[in-house]
Amino acid sequence: MKKTLVVFAHPYLEHSNSNVELINFYVRHQHYTLRDLYEEYPDFHIAAFRERKRLKDFDRFIFQFPIIWFGIPPLLRLWIDEVFDRDWLKEGADNPLEGKEVYILVTTGGKETSFSKTGTYQYTIEEIISGLIVVLNVFKADIKHIKIVYEANKLTKKQIIVHKREFADLLNQ
Repeated sequence: MKKTLVVFAHPYLEHSNSNVELINFYVRHQHYTLRDLYEEYPDFHIAAFRERKRLKDFDRFIFQFPIIWFGIPPLLRLWIDEVFDRDWLKEGADNPLEGKEVYILVTTGGKETSFSKTGTYQYTIEEIISGLIVVLNVFKADIKHIKIVYEANKLTKKQIIVHKREFADLLNQ
């Protein structure tokens, strides 16, 4: 089993049954290390050196977050800005993301039809999180899958469990 770091960022976790249930999966499995950025850095002062060192210990990464005002949560954006090091891009550098599997799990309260060229917002989730996708590609990470959970705030417990199983199946392939 691959040693996996889950970088989780949700500024309003107490209002998200879907995310609570989804992160419970990681807590119950020893190969997953959950890092809740809002829990760890409530003051937004990120220990970048420690985080860079930590990344080297993992074989795979999961970024899990909700869409917040049509983007990734601000603390996740700050974490990326401060932790990802341009020196990793130099030839011969030790890039902890290069070739590593990455999964992205996004939740949103919006309908799938709203996130399309002809929908209410006229942008797809992939376009909205394109900054993260580009950064991961620049650092030569291997993005395996982007799972999107639409209308996450309206899901029943049974529907959440189905999403959790689907995601777990993706990780176990």
